[in-house]
Amino acid sequence: MSPLRRPNRLVLAGTLVALVLAAGSTVGLAAASGAFGGDRGTGTRAPTGRAATGTRCATPALAGTVVDVTLADMGGGMMGGPSGPGSMMGGSRGMGVARVLASPAIVPAGTVSLRVVNQGAATHELVVLPLPAGQAAGARAVGADGQVDETGSLGESSRSCGAGEGDGIAAGTTGWVTLTLEPGRYELACNLPGHYAAGMYAELDVT
Repeated sequence: MSPLRRPNRLVLAGTLVALVLAAGSTVGLAAASGAFGGDRGTGTRAPTGRAATGTRCATPALAGTVVDVTLADMGGGMMGGPSGPGSMMGGSRGMGVARVLASPAIVPAGTVSLRVVNQGAATHELVVLPLPAGQAAGARAVGADGQVDETGSLGESSRSCGAGEGDGIAAGTTGWVTLTLEPGRYELACNLPGHYAAGMYAELDVT
C-alpha cells in the first residue's frame, strides 16, 4: 500500500464518523423537541390510549345490588340525531338495531343501583317502569311523539357522569341511579323519541 493513500483513508473514515454522529444528534434533538408524535410547543400530540377515544366517567361506589346496564345502537345517525324524532330502521319494533342489556337481569328486592353505560353513538337515557303481569318488555304503545307513557316510573338515569335525571347520557359516558325496588317485574327503557320502538328495552326481575 502506498504511504500516501493511508492518511487519505483515515481522513475519509473520520469524516464518515462525524457525519453519523451529526445525524444522530439531529434525530435526538427532533425527538426532544416533539417533532415525532406532535409539537410540544403548540400542545398537539399524537393520540394515545383510551383518553383519545372518548370521554369516560369515574363512577362512585354504588349502594345495594349493582346492575350494569349497557345502552347500544348502530350509530351513523340512525337515531335521527342525539334525541331527534327519527327512529332506527323506520321505527320497526324488534328489528334489533338498538339494545338495552342488563347484567344481572334478576336481583333481590331492596336497594338496587343501575350503572348505565352508553356504548352507542347517540344520546340515551334509562327509565325504570313497572311491568304488568302478562306483558312482555317492548309491548308498550308508542305515541305519535315516538315515546311511551312514563306513568308510574320509579326513576331514571339520564345524566352524563352523574346520578338521576338530566339531559341524557351522552355517547361514551356513564350515568347511574339508586332505587328501592319491591319484588316484581320492571322494564328498563330508553324513552327518547323513537328509541323504544327501535328496541331499547329490557326486563329486570326483582325477587
